[in-house]
Amino acid sequence: MVRIKHRYLLVNILYPEPPTAGHHFDKAHSTSTLPDSKQFHWPTPDSLTPQLLAKAIRNQILYMYGDYGYGITSTGLNVKYLSSATSTTIIRCSRANYQLVWAALTSMTHLPELPKQSTSQSCVMQVVRVSGTIRKAEEEVIRRARAAILNARRENGSGSFDLLDTMLAGDNMEMEPEHPENAADLATGIEDEDEDEGAEDQDSMDEG
Repeated sequence: MVRIKHRYLLVNILYPEPPTAGHHFDKAHSTSTLPDSKQFHWPTPDSLTPQLLAKAIRNQILYMYGDYGYGITSTGLNVKYLSSATSTTIIRCSRANYQLVWAALTSMTHLPELPKQSTSQSCVMQVVRVSGTIRKAEEEVIRRARAAILNARRENGSGSFDLLDTMLAGDNMEMEPEHPENAADLATGIEDEDEDEGAEDQDSMDEG
């Protein structure tokens, strides 16, 4: 029996302008309270669900690649994780066609139309890592979230940065210590480990 192998795309949703409605961001915080490195990192509207995001990705693939692209990528395409607080999502797709999904994400310029919003919110989908297992993608989410807090505190002094602390207060996942030998993978955002339940052997990512 042939097992379908997947890729997990870790994506940051960036906003050139703050979301206008339907989010749990404290309006008391304005752009002036955010460090320069986080000006585009806003919470995503709560009305954006994994189902709506997955549908928007499929529609973008259909627009770019037609029925052929839609057909070969639809199987296995799924939004496994979506955090409104951190505007981070993990998208699963087949290993053979993950580059088509990546290209479709990169070309998306707006969120799908959401309830109680007259216009769609402009955004940028930034793929920051491609992993062979969801565990590695989750670890990268935690690593980047913690790094964001440290950077924000560094830019705003040693005191507590309440906004980012609140955004990440619900994170309770543990992360294994990082190793220097993983520096190259973290820099490129490409993880070579394949998902293989109950097996020790793992295939490396096809090059090209």
